[in-house]
Amino acid sequence: MASPEPLGASPAPLDLPDGMVLDAPCHPLATGVLTRGALEFVRDLVREFRAPIAARLAERREWLMRWRGGEALDFLPGTRAVREGEWRCAPPPIELDDRRVEITGPVSAKMVINALNSGANVFMADFEDANSPTFANCIEGQWNLMGAVRRSLEYTAPESGKRYQLEPRTAVLFVRPRGLHLFESHLTVDGQPAPAALFDAGLYLYHNAAELLARGTAPYLYLPKQESYREARLWNQLLGWIERKLGLPDASVRVTCLIETLPAAFQMHEILYELRERSLGLNCGRWDYIFSCIKVWSEDRSRLLPDRSEIAMTQPFLAAYTRLLIQTCHRRGVHAMGGMAAQIPVKGDEGANARAFAKVRADKLREVHDGHDGTWVAHPALVAVAREVFDEHMPEPNQIGSAKQMDLVATAQHLLAAPTGPMTREGLAHNVRVGVQYLAAWLSGAGAVPLYDLMEDAATAEISRAQVWQMLRHNAVLSSGEMVHPEFVERVLAEELVRLRTELGEARWSALRFAEAERLFLEVATQTSLADFLTVPAYAVLLELERQAVS
Repeated sequence: MASPEPLGASPAPLDLPDGMVLDAPCHPLATGVLTRGALEFVRDLVREFRAPIAARLAERREWLMRWRGGEALDFLPGTRAVREGEWRCAPPPIELDDRRVEITGPVSAKMVINALNSGANVFMADFEDANSPTFANCIEGQWNLMGAVRRSLEYTAPESGKRYQLEPRTAVLFVRPRGLHLFESHLTVDGQPAPAALFDAGLYLYHNAAELLARGTAPYLYLPKQESYREARLWNQLLGWIERKLGLPDASVRVTCLIETLPAAFQMHEILYELRERSLGLNCGRWDYIFSCIKVWSEDRSRLLPDRSEIAMTQPFLAAYTRLLIQTCHRRGVHAMGGMAAQIPVKGDEGANARAFAKVRADKLREVHDGHDGTWVAHPALVAVAREVFDEHMPEPNQIGSAKQMDLVATAQHLLAAPTGPMTREGLAHNVRVGVQYLAAWLSGAGAVPLYDLMEDAATAEISRAQVWQMLRHNAVLSSGEMVHPEFVERVLAEELVRLRTELGEARWSALRFAEAERLFLEVATQTSLADFLTVPAYAVLLELERQAVS
């Protein structure tokens, strides 16, 4: 898709409607994305739904304080009729009957093309955990998706001259906007930052929903970070508003919800019910789910998590969550999607590569045997690996009609079972090493970062910093006998930074924002209360770095 003007040219000024202010570095693609009509649409969407979003976020904070204060997390007595009632969601469209392999990744042009061409059934273009929300990344991402929808997206690698373009047959496109808790501070409406979810979803649907329907497909979204059925109800209301405003058929925007928070695991039936005319199922967002458990359990010493490497999906609290999700989805006639395989190919090391692929196969074998209808991978090379497992053990398009997990009885005690496993010095050091490197890359504009043979994103970085905080909060004693205290963490951090500087070399070290990352990681790991989301304070730093770059 050609640029509206040459990259590097001085962009034309945007035609901003009343009530909107743009505070961002100039970008040549902005005039093609932030058209007058698109901006008016987003402005009106923000004005309509800013207050309801704020109310839902206030409810989140209230409930979190109650759980941290000792109130038991449980299934809601007031919605028992929904859980026990006989109802089903709208059937999926034919093109989504089979979703056995889905790939996810950031919204850069090369990634969008490679993922759509990967052989996966679905590609989820991610504005959230795999995206560093610089203004350039968000605008270029919207532009790339406009090109992908219209089959005109192309990319030429500057270092090699290699040209990338879409194949005749590609994966079905889904888009994940940022969560309700995040803001797009480059754009203010009536003096306040626009909710990022409305900015991302609003722009994508404004530019592409009618075009997708005209091409015989539909606008599909993945909805992240929900914590309650009331948030699902809000999403249904705002998507209905969008459909009416754009003249789209009712429930033409279809959605899959990620169950990646502990509170949402207790409201899966209710979330599906609120979205039943547009729901396509649920997904096990395993890494954010683990982070959410730490957040809810932050004051409970009995639920200290072991090393991240020990937090397998066979842990009882995680196994209960995934199996309950399968049971819930199949009872309601929709897909139960498995979690992310974060492994990536290991160049130049066939042994390590074989071990990585073996881990993926084992994970996908567990998922298909449990009853999942499909799964996620983070790299195109893993599409064939996951497909081979699902093809062998799921010859039908999905397992929605299967009896697997239908006799499962999952109680609150199952979902809240204390994790087990060792806490080691190396586990803590690895969290520090990964957390700081990820933040350094994120603050430099990269949201999906390959580290130690895994694709790290914001969800895994959340685990890294939250585990360190949790150990500090409860003066955890490691398997070595060492107690975790602030000075100990500072010492480990200093050691790991020396190690990283040597491993990366001066050129790579200097290219990333390590000074800012070190300060930020230490702040969120050692402050008195656990920050709700790492990306919130990180975004403030990112914005300041952007301002410095253009001043």
